[in-house]
Amino acid sequence: MRSLAALVLLAALARPAAAAPLRAEGAWFRYLLSSIPAGGYVTLTNPGPATVVLTGVASPACGSLMFHRTDSQGGMERMVAVPRIRVPAGGRFRFAPGGYHLMCDAPHMHRGQTVPVTFRLAHGAPLVVRFAVRGANASGPRASAPAPARMKSQ
Repeated sequence: MRSLAALVLLAALARPAAAAPLRAEGAWFRYLLSSIPAGGYVTLTNPGPATVVLTGVASPACGSLMFHRTDSQGGMERMVAVPRIRVPAGGRFRFAPGGYHLMCDAPHMHRGQTVPVTFRLAHGAPLVVRFAVRGANASGPRASAPAPARMKSQ
């Protein structure tokens, strides 16, 4: 009986831990010119029972891509790099103009395209999200253009 319980426990431990799923909605970049950084915006929802920690982000459409936050002090706004993002269990995290956002330096994109963005998670498979590329006057995602997201196998 003990050996059976030990085998069940070993089998459970040998299985890779499933990453808490994240859902992405309304993913888009505000693109101006290739010489000006593009801002990326998306809402990530975590329906799982544990906090999901994002440790990085990348896209072939960006020379570099980072988590940033707009910080206002004394009437002056500045961009601050953020090393990690936490999406709470049962909650959401919003990258939006004027707040947390993705900073895409040296963008290689054009209005009307969709480009992949890969979010690296502290635990689990990366999340790949398709971002719509919009122009300078964009203020949010188009309701008819949801951003598909999928967990990527490691």
